[in-house]
This record gives sequence, structure tokens and C-alpha cells, in this order.
Amino acid sequence: MDVRPFVIDIAQDVLDDLQARLDATRWPDEVEGAGWSYGASLPYLQELVAYWRTEFDWRHQERFINGFSHHRAQVDGVGIHFVHERGRGPDPMPLVITHGWPSSFYEMLPLVRLLTDPASHGADPADSFDVVVPSIPGYAFSDRPTRPGFGYRRVAELWVALMEGLGYPRFAAHAYDVGASTMGFVLRNHGPRVIGYHTTEPGNPAPYLGLGSAPLSEAERAYRAHEAEWDVEEGGYMALQTTRPQTAAFGLADSPVGLAAWIVEKWMSWTNPPSG
Repeated sequence: MDVRPFVIDIAQDVLDDLQARLDATRWPDEVEGAGWSYGASLPYLQELVAYWRTEFDWRHQERFINGFSHHRAQVDGVGIHFVHERGRGPDPMPLVITHGWPSSFYEMLPLVRLLTDPASHGADPADSFDVVVPSIPGYAFSDRPTRPGFGYRRVAELWVALMEGLGYPRFAAHAYDVGASTMGFVLRNHGPRVIGYHTTEPGNPAPYLGLGSAPLSEAERAYRAHEAEWDVEEGGYMALQTTRPQTAAFGLADSPVGLAAWIVEKWMSWTNPPSG
């Protein structure tokens, strides 16, 4: 596997175009007192975009991100971007960390130093990891698939090939959201390769519940009911992205504020941010 160092260096004309698009934003109106009940809050987005336009320093963030060891490799014909940091312990365990949506490899970076160099954070150096944080195809600096049928199973095979190409025939894993869906297929098809797996979303991918499956317990039935309620309240984005993603792509690719609203509304709903 041909692994090459990768440096993030966004062209200035791209940043200039972004600035122009932010400056020319056409804002919608909003139902009075809506808050976040109809989606992204207009006052919140306006405040966020004002910061983005006048205070946010991309070059500063770029330098921070480039402080990690980035690479790209062709894995079974697909260009994969990943961070690869070696552990500072006597026998680091290889660990692949897979992000979710609407996240990226960036969200995982605060974990890297803790895992690779636990001794500098007051922990046992024997607990260090060699950390690999890949970008799922279509995210960040990995290739964007343009042919149908590129799903979790395919990404799972790429992850196994990537880790083996880096010299890790067996590895531990952490994942959530669509990353957990990917890791589910790694476990299903390559279970002996996985030393151990940690996830916050054990329901991804969904278990088989068809003919011949075991009856659900009361707790499992309650969980399924909760999932159904969540789908009604929160699942609109998923229905669109899994059925007509190209329609959404035009607006999200053209409008940085539209993309920000699409993402920030989920962060507000799914995390524990300060009220606003």
C-alpha cells in the first residue's frame, strides 16, 4: 500500500469565495418564538455566521490540524485520508477510530494525544495506542464515491485493508453513528481481526429481527418503541439523505450557511450545548 504524507492547505481563492458567499447570505424569516422547534434558530445562525465572517481564523485551525500526522493512501482503488499517530508506550495497541455524521476526523483529534501518550496525562504508558483516524469516503480529504452501491460493507473492507497495509493484522476499534454501522460489518465479516470494540451506538447496524430470530425482551421492545419515536421527531434528515441525497446536495454545496444550518441543528439536538 502506497502511503504518502498529506498536508492540509486550502487554496486562498477557496477561502475568498467562502467569504464572499457568507457576505452575500440571503436570510429566511422565522416563525415568531420558534427557537429550535422548527429547525435551526435564525438568531443563533446569524450570530454564528457573524463570528465566521469576522473572527474565525481558518489558517490558525489549519496549523493546529496539521500538527497531527496526516496521510493518504490508495486502498483498493479508493483514496483514503487518515491521521496515524504512534503510541509512546512499550507495546502500543493499534486502534482505529471511525467518526460519524455530521462529524469528521476533526472531532476525534482531542482523543489522539490522550491515547498515544497516556503517561503525559498521568496514566500508565503501558496503556498507549497506535491511533488511526480515517476519513470515511465522501468526508474531508478522502475520495468521494460517484458510483451507486458504495455503502457500509464496502467501507468495512477498506478499513480492514487499510489497517493491514499499515502493519496491523489485528486491531481495536471505536466508532459511533455511521462509523458504528461500518464497524458492524467489520465485526460480522472479520471478527477475529478485532481485539476489542467500543461504541456508543450498539444498535448500528440494526440486528436481524426476521424469521427465526429470538423473541425480543421487554427492554428490547421498549428500545424499539423509543427508536420509532425518535425517527418521527428527528429522522427527517435521514429520510432525505438516504432517498434523495442529490436534491439536498445542490443547496448544501452552494450555500455555506445552508450547510452550517443543516449540521448545527443536529449538534444542538444531539449534544449538550449551552442554551441559546
